Amino acid sequence: MNYQLNLYSKVVNWSKLFLPAKTIKYFPPNFVLRDSIVKGVGNALKSGMEVVVVVFDIHNLMGIKQQLEEEEYINFIKVLKKSFRDTLRTNLTEDELIAIHDYNPTGITMFIKLSSETDCIKETDSIIRDTIHNMEKIFSEESVCTPIFNVGYMFIEKKYDMLIEAVHTAQELALSMAKKKEDTEFNKLVYALSEIVAKKDINLLAQPIMDVETNKIHACEMLTRGPKGTALESPLRLFSIARQTKFLYDLEMIVLEKAYEQIQLTKWQHSIFINFTPVTIGNPRFIKDIKKVIKKYNEIPPKKITIEVTERDSFEDLEYFSANLKVLRVLGFRIAVDDTGAGYASLNSISEIMPDIIKIDRSVIQNIDKNSVKESMLKGLLLIAKEVGSVVVAEGIESAEEASILSKNKVDLAQGYFYARPTNLSEHLQIS
Repeated sequence: MNYQLNLYSKVVNWSKLFLPAKTIKYFPPNFVLRDSIVKGVGNALKSGMEVVVVVFDIHNLMGIKQQLEEEEYINFIKVLKKSFRDTLRTNLTEDELIAIHDYNPTGITMFIKLSSETDCIKETDSIIRDTIHNMEKIFSEESVCTPIFNVGYMFIEKKYDMLIEAVHTAQELALSMAKKKEDTEFNKLVYALSEIVAKKDINLLAQPIMDVETNKIHACEMLTRGPKGTALESPLRLFSIARQTKFLYDLEMIVLEKAYEQIQLTKWQHSIFINFTPVTIGNPRFIKDIKKVIKKYNEIPPKKITIEVTERDSFEDLEYFSANLKVLRVLGFRIAVDDTGAGYASLNSISEIMPDIIKIDRSVIQNIDKNSVKESMLKGLLLIAKEVGSVVVAEGIESAEEASILSKNKVDLAQGYFYARPTNLSEHLQIS
């Protein structure tokens, strides 16, 4: 029986050799002559997309194998693969999923392309969260052994000598993140990140937030980059590794201090937006640490700083989140909510946080001049902002046509490449 199964599997795999790449994205065979995954990744990178490799490692797979008879285990694997396929078809479009593969003998690897205009780390976290939730639901209904997932992910480098090496390196690092194993490359990255934190070796760029009516700079948002010329220069790699290890809080606090440092150095007179995850804001050390920064830079009033809550993640389980937000307001900081319009969670955040500033997600703004439904969405969000008493910032403006819709609807502030690309804060002094 095993011989027949193996023979059948080989025949099916070789028959797939002649199929178009897009038809074999679900568990393609390992071809030497042609790798559909590398081809899909290459096409995505050439089109300006980001590609993330996500590994779902099944922590208890060996235990499940020991519990089940051979045929039961084979059926379990079939159910597992079908469940992943069905879940991803629900959560992703066919265009977003490059491939899903069982490279890893104890898990599943997926390759997903994401727009570089979105917050790719948040999108990845959302996909992972939804996938695990759906898989747990499916297996509870199937009444079979429930897999326990450890998840890791890594973005594929856009600068590479050989694409296949970049793909395999990202996959191995994602697997290492999932297993947290003693892997040389993984440990190198963790060590590099620990050095960045210890030396506070990051760079900040500033992107202007413009007054739509006057077309003058109202504020700047600080954007983080790792050490120039290193594997962690990209904020995607820097923060994705920080989130999967223990360095996220320290990294975000370094960004805060570096922002204060630049304000002092440049004598910047406008507001500054700084991104924070709910996990950092909800840390019991957060208020104590932020007061140290205020004391060190006592000539910079907190009212110049806007704390931007950057995720759609739930903060309901963060014990100190709401209390820390209240203290931030007492200290004088302003609070902004990011990604409004991108989903229910962001709208729910508005009702919970009652922010001073609402940032409307790029997904609402993109091609708004050609889409009357999006303009209606914008009007609805403006009504919500008026009810809350919030100032509105529209993100991701890339054309004069999009900007004209904002002006027509009396949006307060706007941000995007149409106005300016991120650069050093000092360079914006010349046009502020």
